[in-house]
Amino acid sequence: MRKYDATAATTAPPAVVWRLLADARTWPTWSAVDELVLDRSSGLDPDGHDPVGAVRAFRTGKTVTGERVTGLVEEKQLTYEDAFNSTIHDYRAVVDLTPTPDGGTLIHWHGTYSARTGLGWLMQGVMRRVMQRMADGLATHAAEITPR
Repeated sequence: MRKYDATAATTAPPAVVWRLLADARTWPTWSAVDELVLDRSSGLDPDGHDPVGAVRAFRTGKTVTGERVTGLVEEKQLTYEDAFNSTIHDYRAVVDLTPTPDGGTLIHWHGTYSARTGLGWLMQGVMRRVMQRMADGLATHAAEITPR
């Protein structure tokens, strides 16, 4: 198993960060993904509160991957696993949100996965960079939309 660990801090409170994280429709706005693919997704909530069991399909470039939400702790933690992915498997991810003393949020996005044979070392660098971009994008966008 390989792993990655990304952290980012934002001035936005956990409630704002959570709304973005829990609603797959916002991900193309702030993350490394290009599009939420609705016809390959299932169980999405129209109000942006995707439940446990929802499958979120995202396109990045020409590749579409799916992630199944496996756990939700309001404003604290989102967990998910791969539903379909041609490059990695046995993927499990956790996004922890921790309030900071100044009213902001520490985002800790970490996970484990196995890579397709021959792609392990390549995917380790890719996953580390992409997931840091995800955490940084979430932190930046949450701060931008937070009223001052």
